[in-house]
Amino acid sequence: MKVNRWFSLTTLAALLLPALAIPTSGTKAKRNSSPFVQTDGTSFIVNGSKFRFVGTNAYWLPALNTDDDVWNTLGNISATGAKVVRVWAFNDVDTVPQNGTWFQLVQDGTISINDGPNGLQRLDTVIRMAEQHGLYVILSLTNNWYPLGSAGTSLQTRWHNSPAVILPRNYLSNDYGGMDIYVRQFGLAHHDQFYTNQTLVDAFKNYTTQVVSRFMNCTGVLSWEIANDPRCSSTLPASSDCTTETVTQWHATMADHIRSIDPNHLVSSGTQGFMCIDCPKLYPLTPPPAPQPSPAPGSKKRSAPVSSKQILRKRTESKRLNREAAIRSGTLKKDGIRVRGRWAATATRRQQSQGVGSPYDGSYGVDSQDILNIPSIDFGAFQLFPDQQSYAPSDPSLSTYDNFVSQGVDWITNQAQSASAVGKPFIMTSFGLVTQGNAADFVPFNMTTAPYGSSPSSSALTTEPYGATNQQQTDAYSSWMSTSVSSNVAGMVQYQWGQTNLTAMTGTTISPGITGISPSSDVTGTTPSSDTTGISPNDGYSSTGNNGVQQVMKTTSQNIASD
Repeated sequence: MKVNRWFSLTTLAALLLPALAIPTSGTKAKRNSSPFVQTDGTSFIVNGSKFRFVGTNAYWLPALNTDDDVWNTLGNISATGAKVVRVWAFNDVDTVPQNGTWFQLVQDGTISINDGPNGLQRLDTVIRMAEQHGLYVILSLTNNWYPLGSAGTSLQTRWHNSPAVILPRNYLSNDYGGMDIYVRQFGLAHHDQFYTNQTLVDAFKNYTTQVVSRFMNCTGVLSWEIANDPRCSSTLPASSDCTTETVTQWHATMADHIRSIDPNHLVSSGTQGFMCIDCPKLYPLTPPPAPQPSPAPGSKKRSAPVSSKQILRKRTESKRLNREAAIRSGTLKKDGIRVRGRWAATATRRQQSQGVGSPYDGSYGVDSQDILNIPSIDFGAFQLFPDQQSYAPSDPSLSTYDNFVSQGVDWITNQAQSASAVGKPFIMTSFGLVTQGNAADFVPFNMTTAPYGSSPSSSALTTEPYGATNQQQTDAYSSWMSTSVSSNVAGMVQYQWGQTNLTAMTGTTISPGITGISPSSDVTGTTPSSDTTGISPNDGYSSTGNNGVQQVMKTTSQNIASD
């Protein structure tokens, strides 16, 4: 395997540092003094100090066309006070592209890994430059999502009035390969066969081995994230055999495999945080002894797991308080059930579901608490996207926006309780809210067309703006990050970073005629540009055009640094 000079120096430093730290007098070395990020109870520790952070998602960094673009982007991220950037460590193709970056060819049941200058060496560059900017990197090893376009080509399409704009491969986050490319190229039919078919498990282990071993001695890597948003289904359906235990067992297998290669770095899942409160557990919690001893200063007692009764009681009380406040202010709505971003007539009590809902009942085949309790999983992760995922029934006393904010706060506090019950750190690996300026670029996961904005195929277009205002986005992020700080969330990673003035090259992620379109432009009158500079991929959450996002990141970074 070809290794760059910087990698060799990093390896040497990693080998020498532990030796230099060994005391000569027979005294015990300081606990958790490793240069690698480690865990200590519900906290992260690095070089003997507590590490709590704000970060951002820039999954596309290895696909940028020049080193200068990578360097400048990381410098701008660092300037906000962010300490962590989350990056895709996968880039799978079924046909070698003429231009651009790719890491692995998965084709007709065979695997080929690209170690060249347009392959894993691009990831080398990102990690080296991140270290130089004082940033840690979370590396995700595969994706649940892999949209399939025409003629077997992975594409994304968005509408800017007309005509349709066909985006290049690697433009959006769910277009870099992932689990279903393995399933399709090995001739299988169900998404969850990625977790259970031994040939696919071995193929993914092979790729994981190549990447993990490459960076095992790099202190700039915070952790290995096994997969982004794993669940039973994707572009391919789930089989009838897929359960939460299927996904949990796969995580245990892969976490043990990573640990066997790399004892230095932390391992986590990248789940959305979905739970299955009443499902059987492969790794059941051991209840703490009662009565519990008083916790050490600065620490907290372990919580009880989240329960169905608790969720339903909390929702009922919240709706009662919101209704009373709306009546007092004269703003009580006569309708209020949100359906696909719109408002419809209020449901009757008989129509309303009394269950906890899909985020808590195992509908997605994920039990994040059971995954977190796997011994070789070091910390928990969850995501927050209220304009894609409903976390609770909408409260008719609140506006759509206020429902989004309120549900986000509840989701964070429930995640905190779940992680506390296990006794490990947890982070919010992605959170976002689509703005009106980004609405034309909003392409939800597992979709190939933007569901909002103008479309030449639609005869019933609405002129109502979709999405939050910039100020609402800023306020929501401030609320969610404040809740995260008070709930002992160890890391908050905004989705997604936006970068302008990037070098465009035809057929690449930053491609002329595609990425010259500003995400903050109005939908009307926007046309593809032939500029030689472009912007970073925008799934609808880009921070470009809203300086308030960077300010919230900076303020939160300063607040947690002073704790």
